[in-house]
Amino acid sequence: MFEDFKAITSWRIGVPAIAAALATFSSISCREPGLDGGPADARRSQSPGRATSVPAAGLTGPPRTNERSAARLRMVTRQIAGRGVRDESVLEAMRAVPRHWFVPQEMQSVAYNDRPLQIGYRQTISQPYIVAFMTELLEIEPGDKILEIGTGSGYQAAILAELTDQVYTIEIVEPLAKRTIASFEAHGYTKIHARIGDGYRGWPEQAPFQAIIVTCAPDDVPKPLIDQLAPGGRMCIPVGDRPGMQSLVLLRRNADGSIDRRHVLPVAFVPMTGEAQDARRR
Repeated sequence: MFEDFKAITSWRIGVPAIAAALATFSSISCREPGLDGGPADARRSQSPGRATSVPAAGLTGPPRTNERSAARLRMVTRQIAGRGVRDESVLEAMRAVPRHWFVPQEMQSVAYNDRPLQIGYRQTISQPYIVAFMTELLEIEPGDKILEIGTGSGYQAAILAELTDQVYTIEIVEPLAKRTIASFEAHGYTKIHARIGDGYRGWPEQAPFQAIIVTCAPDDVPKPLIDQLAPGGRMCIPVGDRPGMQSLVLLRRNADGSIDRRHVLPVAFVPMTGEAQDARRR
């Protein structure tokens, strides 16, 4: 199954107010293999990570295929813009990237449905709205360097690659990462940089980043990720030590190095594994 999230009230978060009852969603890339949900088991941390550069699509432009274009446009109009996402660059990115490229063939007929989908390795691709919502929070500008912790299907990274040509992404599930890297290569995402390994310590040799997006929940925000935020940088991350009792947090580094921290919405993500899970057990 997948992790659930429901907003029980409206929140004003610097983007238009979000409807009172949002649809369910999942975290896409930090689920434990062999599980369909429930408590997270340990996953092997692969360190040091192995970096592979794979070609990115460049900045926002028209869709690369007309396949399922009507379904893609309906998805954006009804599920995303209809729920309050207003950043036109994010909406255009969601129109441009074919979601069905990032799901197994047997799921392609429902690729644009308003829900997460299984992608193998007991992982899911997030509900389209959640991808757009978290992307909008990051306020990405062309040329920004972005770090994603949890590549999963690659869909979120592909959306980011529509907004900037500097996308770095880390996935801890090795067979999933290899499959996703092959998908990037097949579809022409030539500037997405993908690494197989534990994302807890980020990608220090490529820091600083203007934005960091995390799709699994540590007990608290990892200091190495905070340290890798550029001045003015933003991080969107779920935080909490109990599934179902977590908060989506937006952080911003000020020019003086201080960090503003804002709780956005209650969420339910699987725990971050690897080093974060090892620390939790001590």
